[in-house]
Parts: sequence; C-alpha cells; structure tokens
Amino acid sequence: MRRLQGGEDLALNDLMGRWRSPLIAFVLRYLGSQHEAIDLAQETFVRVYEHRHAFKAQAKFSSWLFSIAANLCRNQLRWRARHPTISLEAEEEEEGGGRQLEEPSPSPAENAVDRETAEAVKREIQLLPHDLRVAVILSVYDERSHEEIGEVLGCSAKAVESRLYRAREALRKALKGIGEP
Repeated sequence: MRRLQGGEDLALNDLMGRWRSPLIAFVLRYLGSQHEAIDLAQETFVRVYEHRHAFKAQAKFSSWLFSIAANLCRNQLRWRARHPTISLEAEEEEEGGGRQLEEPSPSPAENAVDRETAEAVKREIQLLPHDLRVAVILSVYDERSHEEIGEVLGCSAKAVESRLYRAREALRKALKGIGEP
C-alpha cells in the first residue's frame, strides 16, 4: 500500500493478487451472488485506488479493505431493496449451479439434512442486520480476530464480541428445529 501511495500504480496489481480471493469470498457470503461478489470486489479495488492517499500507514490494510467492501455490500443491499428484480443467474445458483461440492455424508437422508441446514444458515445470515452479518462472516468464515473485525466495523473488540453473541442467539432462535428428526 505504501508503494501505491508513493505513486507506483502497478502496486495495485500486487494488492489485487493478494486480496482478490478473500475479498470475493467475503462479498459472496454477504450478498450470496457470485456475479455481484466479483463486481463489488472490483469496485472495492477501484475505491482503494481512488482513496489511496486517505489510507493511514498505522492502520491495518485488510481492515481498511474489508471496511470498504462492507460499506459497498450494505449499499448494494439498499439498491436491491429499491430495485427488486429476478436475475437468471440467481435462479441458476438456486438450482445448484453456484454451489460448492461437499463431502458425501454416510446416507442420502443425512446428506439432505446437512444441505437443508447449511442453506438455512446461509439464508438466516443474509437476514441479519449489517453489523451482525459482517461480524459473523469475518469471524466464522474469514477467521478474523475481534480486533480486526472491530476495525472494520469501527467499534471495540468487546463490542464485536457482543455482536457475535447477539448474532449467534438470533441464528439459534431462527434455526431452532432445523435438521432435527
């Protein structure tokens, strides 16, 4: 980032090479759309470049990057709410086109329950408020520390702990009974 701030524009390629995959994974988990994840990851890097002089060297780059991405995700959800549409890609993803292969379960019935549970968890995470959703995704899926998540959300590590607790409680309540025989 220091190289980029110093006028070496090609340093952005190095940043993109290092952070593109984790960033797309974060946005995909937040929004649930592969197409939007790629677009918003690109937009995040555009913002990094445009605001490269605003980055403070004492801050952690990953926290700054994920803050930009989280704000873009929130804006995208607001845009979706104002412009409801049904995309053909979304239908393909729902039919299994965008799913990751899972290891087979011992029986087809158990495999179906596991899939149903995983889909329910993803669906419920999508319904969480922005701050809780970002905290869960960064903590559980991206394995970020409470301090890093706090930097992204602009709060303390203790506040992140509280948000994670509230998110887990909301998910537990929403998922009660799912996957039980």
